[in-house]
Amino acid sequence: MALRCGIIGLPNVGKSTIFNALTQSSVPAENYPFCTIDPHVGVVPVPDSRLNRMAEIYQPEKTTPATVEFTDIAGLVRGASKGEGLGNQFLGQIRQVAAIVHVVRCFEDDNTVHVEGSLDPVRDAELIETELLLADIESLEKRIRITEKAAKKDKIAAKELAVLDGLLSHCSNGHRARTFPVVEEDIALIRSLHLLTRKPILYVANVDENEIIQDTRGKLCQALFDFAEKEGNLAIRLCGSLEQDISSLPEEEKPLYLSEFNVSEQGLHKLIHAGFKLLELETFFTGGPKEVRAWTIKINTTAPKAASEIHTDFERGFIKAEVFSFSELDQLGSEKAVKEAGHIQLHGKEYVVRDGDCIYFHFNV
Repeated sequence: MALRCGIIGLPNVGKSTIFNALTQSSVPAENYPFCTIDPHVGVVPVPDSRLNRMAEIYQPEKTTPATVEFTDIAGLVRGASKGEGLGNQFLGQIRQVAAIVHVVRCFEDDNTVHVEGSLDPVRDAELIETELLLADIESLEKRIRITEKAAKKDKIAAKELAVLDGLLSHCSNGHRARTFPVVEEDIALIRSLHLLTRKPILYVANVDENEIIQDTRGKLCQALFDFAEKEGNLAIRLCGSLEQDISSLPEEEKPLYLSEFNVSEQGLHKLIHAGFKLLELETFFTGGPKEVRAWTIKINTTAPKAASEIHTDFERGFIKAEVFSFSELDQLGSEKAVKEAGHIQLHGKEYVVRDGDCIYFHFNV
């Protein structure tokens, strides 16, 4: 499973600059709206020191990290839900991603025009949330009109209609779809709607270099963090221009440059870690002389479901899983040593995979 994130925001907030830094891409980052007209996609390897250590131990022919896919989506403006700017195209693109990375400008810059005429991070965040909500209301109204006809003859459709009516009422009162209480039997229906306000949001406060150097958040940045917490989402702060500078440096020079700005880790790492937390993801590993590889799964995934990430046949013919932890491999220095120490355990279909597990799957098809 690859983590798919859509990077959104008002025009001129630093979206494309941050995308460029994350993917070392070359999307134009000009000072005018809709510079990014078509979605630009960058597939980025997930930085993981554990994978590097496993490569040292196994010396494989190939090392394959997990990946994150970032889509840089055209800038949104007020009225997008009604087709203003590139609204319809924007909303169609955002339905395809698992999580939203919402870049919000939190620094003054007389040389960069703000599309709303003034700087107010919470207003900007609420503006986009409102446009997403309006689009969801329109989608629900369309679905209800279709379901109403079927509900006259079909009990299942009638039950669906009741759920849709309740969800429409919830959203029409200004509440996000993700806060609508859902029972287990209705989850499939709700998911099929692909509602924008059900997607988790990671807010990225784009600050200037002066604020990054400081340990404390500025007033504008703090306001955005408070808003994110109120909405049940996460927030991090980055300096887009600094991240772009870092991304262009050779790997060996990056730590020194980061330390000069009092930054503990590159923005890419921070963003991916936050994305994993937001979507409740974790990593397991497979290793051998041919390949060492990281795999991304949801927390609380069982062994057969984890095996299906490698190949569906692995789940269908699952027999057992040989499991040991990365920490044991790291400490003892080889898989052979882990085995001799008696730390490799056999697990069946009920085993719940843990972050950092190293697994060999047995299957028969």
